[in-house]
Formats: sequence, C-alpha cells, structure tokens
Amino acid sequence: MTRPMPMIDDVALEQVAWIRQRTRPRVASLPILGLEGDAQQKLGRGSHEVELAGVLFGEAAGDAVATLQGKAKAGAEVTFAADIVTALELKKMLLLDAEFSAAAGHPNHYQYRFLLRESPPLPEPARLSAFGGLDGFDVGFDLGALGDVMGDIAAVAGEIQAAVEAATEALGALEAMAGLADLATGNPLSPLTDAISALGQGGGIGDAGAALGRLLGGE
Repeated sequence: MTRPMPMIDDVALEQVAWIRQRTRPRVASLPILGLEGDAQQKLGRGSHEVELAGVLFGEAAGDAVATLQGKAKAGAEVTFAADIVTALELKKMLLLDAEFSAAAGHPNHYQYRFLLRESPPLPEPARLSAFGGLDGFDVGFDLGALGDVMGDIAAVAGEIQAAVEAATEALGALEAMAGLADLATGNPLSPLTDAISALGQGGGIGDAGAALGRLLGGE
C-alpha cells in the first residue's frame, strides 16, 4: 500500500526523512490552600505543530525550493497534507521556519527542514441584538405591537419639531423687522414677537396667532 505523499499546497515533498507532529494543551497550575500539589486548570489547547525534514532532488528541485522559500517569506497560510495529520482535520497552517542546505558536488540536491503551525479561522464577530440578546424572553406583552405606536409617536414628534423650527425662523424675521422700527414711536411688532418668544419657551400657538391677528387689524 502506497502511503500518501506529504504536500505543502501543490509542492510534493517526495523524500521525507522524518516527520513529527506535536500538540500542546494549555494548562494553568493553580495552588489551592490545603491541597498537596496544584490544581490543573485546562485552558484548551495550543495550535498543532508539524516538523519535518527531507531531501529535494532532480531537475525540478530548484523550482520547488524557490516556491517554498516564497511561501515562507510571504508568511501566508498554506495547506498541509500528510498521513500523520489525517485525524487532526487541519485547515490552514503557517510555514514558520524553513531551512534549506546544499552540498558541493551534489547539483539539484537540497536538504530542507520545515516547522508548520496550525492557523485556525477566527470566530464570527459578536453581534448585538434587541434587549441585550434576551431573544425569546417573556416581558409580559407582545413587543411587536409597539411598532405602529412608536411610528405614530415619531411622526408627531417630527411635526412638533417642524412647528418649533418654523416659529423660530418667523421670530428671527420679526426681530429683524422690529430693529427697523422707530424707537420713539415704539415697536408695533412687540406683541407678536413677545408671543413667539413665549412659544419658544413653551407658550401656546394660539397666543402667537392672536397677536398676529391684532397686528393685521383683526379682533
């Protein structure tokens, strides 16, 4: 039975002298009062590591070395396949260490040693949801029923805001007109400007309307 050939991406490592896989659990030793020894707190595991060494030779060996050197230089993730890591379900690895050597009198003959470390995908970013993530929590009433009510409140608030802004603009125009009035005869616009000022401070719209009526000769 032919064993699968170790590969880094699409580069076949034909002559592997040895290969070693290592997994290191993360454990914290915690001293406990009255306990002989330390409690061992498991903190998951570190990334799987693979170290291997071998030989590349032949006319295509130089191209393979150049390709592997480029991957190590870029620090990009690579795929690694070998029978020793079949059960680990590795997705991507980083080529952390790549060493090459050549001997005189042996053209197209390169020795190598690699160290690869698992690079797992990052988890999905956290998402915020309504009510602090208490989806399905019974608050005693149907939250969906608030949709129309909140829309009506927002519409009324918009109308009030528009009315206040219009009154403020009118007040500015009237004050400009009042500045042109003869100070000796008094300001004929004072009743209306006073009423609009009161509106800005919480007065009624009816008061401003009545003052405008008196200014225009109404009752």
